[in-house]
Amino acid sequence: MMRRFWLSLAMLLAWTAAIGCRHPVQVCTDAKLQMVAPVQAQVSAHLGTPDRGPLEQVLVERIGRAPACKVALVDVDGLLVNAKSTGPYAAGENPVALLREKLDAAAADPAIRAVVLRINTAGGGVTATDLMWNEVRAFRTRTGIPVVACLMDLATGGGYYLATAADLIYAHPTTVTGAIGVVFNHYNLQDTLAQQSVRSEPIKAGDHVDMGTVNADMPPEVRDWLQGMADEYHRRFVEVVLSRRPQVPRDDPQVFDGRVFTAQQAKQRGLVDRIGYLHDAVAAACQLAGQHEAAVVMFRRPGDPARSPFAVTANQAITGGLLPISIPGLERSRLPQFMYIWLAEPTLDRLAGR
Repeated sequence: MMRRFWLSLAMLLAWTAAIGCRHPVQVCTDAKLQMVAPVQAQVSAHLGTPDRGPLEQVLVERIGRAPACKVALVDVDGLLVNAKSTGPYAAGENPVALLREKLDAAAADPAIRAVVLRINTAGGGVTATDLMWNEVRAFRTRTGIPVVACLMDLATGGGYYLATAADLIYAHPTTVTGAIGVVFNHYNLQDTLAQQSVRSEPIKAGDHVDMGTVNADMPPEVRDWLQGMADEYHRRFVEVVLSRRPQVPRDDPQVFDGRVFTAQQAKQRGLVDRIGYLHDAVAAACQLAGQHEAAVVMFRRPGDPARSPFAVTANQAITGGLLPISIPGLERSRLPQFMYIWLAEPTLDRLAGR
């Protein structure tokens, strides 16, 4: 019933936005919500997006006159979350599922001898990041195909975590990378909700089942517990880096305190192997595969063209959402989560295309 109400409300508001509204719209519902003061809000309707079909291989560049093999350019852009950006005003896919699909497509083509992972992200959720890292690692083990990571504007937090799964890491001369740390994006909205005369009255069994709620001050024991969880995820991040990058000095406190680095600073600390451009990373991938010439291909949905190795598929909401409000307890995707990310802040939902 509640879901039907919000869907109907969103459709009504979308219709009025399209034709114009000359008079106030009165909405009647039997939903068990009670407002004691006027509330101005926006509602997002996640209606799903149609299936545009399987990925297609697109030629974006040739290295040499008559290349007999291919290099797959797999792009990873935007916030790393295990969720799909949906809705009538959104474009984008679940980055975890999309990466797996692209790697499977590369493995299925015997002409593909190497993969370049083009990374441009500030990071994302700890689980989504680790899933993507494991997919790249499993791909290398399963196929024996070399993988070169190329870091673009940003490869921080989960972006760098993902890069460590590659055989070789290139950084663009102006890349920002690092941010080997964990953030729990918790916000105290108690005063904000009180200003709108909204009060949370949960019925619960288990004193800490609402641990991390945005509707109350965080008790010291809860903060300590969540800090312990963040420390555990941080230790995992550090272990992943050291296991894949033994040249990184484990006793350098600056490397693992969450700060970001320029490409040159990262190279000095062993976080990246080489500094160069995307075509340098592609050339290095060819060399790892024992090739001098190659056709560079990308994987795209029908209707999503790629005419150069720098082509990017949108993974963000076109309008920022029809009506962005989150009624506490109704939208689980907006609840706090632990993240491997740099500069985590309230606009993460916009970055995720939600």
